[in-house]
This record gives sequence, structure tokens and C-alpha cells, in this order.
Amino acid sequence: MSNSLSVFDIAGRAMSAQMVRLNTTASNLANAGSVSNSKATAFRALKPVFETVNGNPGEATVRVRQVVTSQTEPTKKHDPDHPMADANGDVWQSGVDSAAELVEMLETARQYQNIVQVLQTAKTLTLDTLRMGK
Repeated sequence: MSNSLSVFDIAGRAMSAQMVRLNTTASNLANAGSVSNSKATAFRALKPVFETVNGNPGEATVRVRQVVTSQTEPTKKHDPDHPMADANGDVWQSGVDSAAELVEMLETARQYQNIVQVLQTAKTLTLDTLRMGK
């Protein structure tokens, strides 16, 4: 980053990163109970990888470098009556930990709320500063 960033730019980028985090969590929760007919095609949780972007002294923000799939293995479940069961009567359930994803969702929501509070404070201070000149 060569240009100086305002608090609004920094917070906006942080909000965008948290939105990616929330979207991947929602996707994981939506697929938590999904099954597949093979281990290779079973859903694996998505995880965003963040990186710090440093600017001028005293400035840093975040961006999503990539979204990766979790290494958590799908679970084999014997269910011969399932329409997706393989020749052995097995299906593969996604390796998504619903409880961990719910915790991730709560943490993401709190981080987002914190960023909104930063923006509200910055807005209030800016307006107070402008009123001082009157």
C-alpha cells in the first residue's frame, strides 16, 4: 500500500474479510449433514486464510489471501438404504464440526460488531471535530 489509509478504509477492508469468514462458515453449516458416495467427493469445510497488509507506519489492515479446504476427513457411515450408498452400502458424511462452526460464526459476528463500533466512534469524533470549527 503506497497511499495512506483512513480509519474508514481500514475498517472497510476488515469488514470485507469478516464477511468472507461468515460466508465460508455459512457454507460449512449448510453442508454439515451432507453425504456423498465417495470419500473424494465428500464436502470438506472451507477456511479463509488471512494476511496482514502493512501500510504507512501505524497502519495495517487485513485481506483474505485464499480460501482453503479443511483436512478433516469425512466420516464413513454404513447406510445401505441410502440412494447414494456405494456397493458396500456406505456413504461418506462431510467432516464439518457443527459446534466449532457455530463458535466461529459467533466470533465472526463479534469481530464485525467491533469494527462497526470503531466506525461509529470514528464518525462521532469526525463530526465533533467539524463542530469545533463552527
